[in-house]
Amino acid sequence: MTRTIELYVPAITPFTQDLSVDTGRFVDHCQALLAAGAHGLAPFGTTSEAASLTLAERMTALEALIAAGIDPVRLIPGTGCPAVGDCVTLSKHATELGCRGTLVLPPFYYKNVPEDGAFDAYARMIDAVADDRLRVYLYHIPQMSGVPITLGLIERLMTAFPGIIAGLKDSSGDWENTRAVIDAFPDLATYSASESLIPRNAAGGGAGCISASANVNPAGIRRLIDALGTESEAACHEQVSAVRTIFEGLPLIPAIKAAVAAQRDDVGFATVRPPFVAMADAHQAKIKKAVIAAGPQGA
Repeated sequence: MTRTIELYVPAITPFTQDLSVDTGRFVDHCQALLAAGAHGLAPFGTTSEAASLTLAERMTALEALIAAGIDPVRLIPGTGCPAVGDCVTLSKHATELGCRGTLVLPPFYYKNVPEDGAFDAYARMIDAVADDRLRVYLYHIPQMSGVPITLGLIERLMTAFPGIIAGLKDSSGDWENTRAVIDAFPDLATYSASESLIPRNAAGGGAGCISASANVNPAGIRRLIDALGTESEAACHEQVSAVRTIFEGLPLIPAIKAAVAAQRDDVGFATVRPPFVAMADAHQAKIKKAVIAAGPQGA
């Protein structure tokens, strides 16, 4: 099937000096990402430091985006939590606000749980939300969650909840796994977590990417998507890969926030919550290199 290839950005969460959520900067950043060409936003995932946010903070920030005029159809907020009840609360909230879907981790504290347990967690969440508008995008990041989204689990969920399981973000870094998901479930919107994989993702029947470094290089990634199949594709791919490679050698979330702060000339964007720490001076040259390679955020 032919898909529209999309860029969804897992937007960073800015904090004030007292480490409360900086709603003003958050809304401003998200609006800038959309203006630079992102198709939508996937806030409150790994890059957003969601595991360091309370449920109330996540819901309030999501409401702020919509109140600022961002169409909820362009939002796929992360709602995964270790407690199924918390996942229900966030997923119901996002669905009632009209969001396109929810990006849902499996419960991620206990490791080596059986597939039956992961299935039960998703099933109980879906049943508890009890809303035909719910669309679930599964979030596969086993190096962080310790709970993989297997092909068997995907098949069981799609069979049990037809129309509800809408997509998957593969943050494993394993292209062969992404390809296996696309091949096995062509109706599933499967996103890679690296913009470097966009050409392969698109050619294979995927849906695009949800990438941390898109916070810094949204316009460049959008240019690559628009250039697919043209003479400009190779040059655009080289640019996004160069930016991505720089960040892969740094503490990712503090580095992304430091780069946004440099782009915006606003140190407030660089603040992180514990357990993260601000970028060390030793990394500033690489941050500068990434910002130069990406150009201004909206360029």
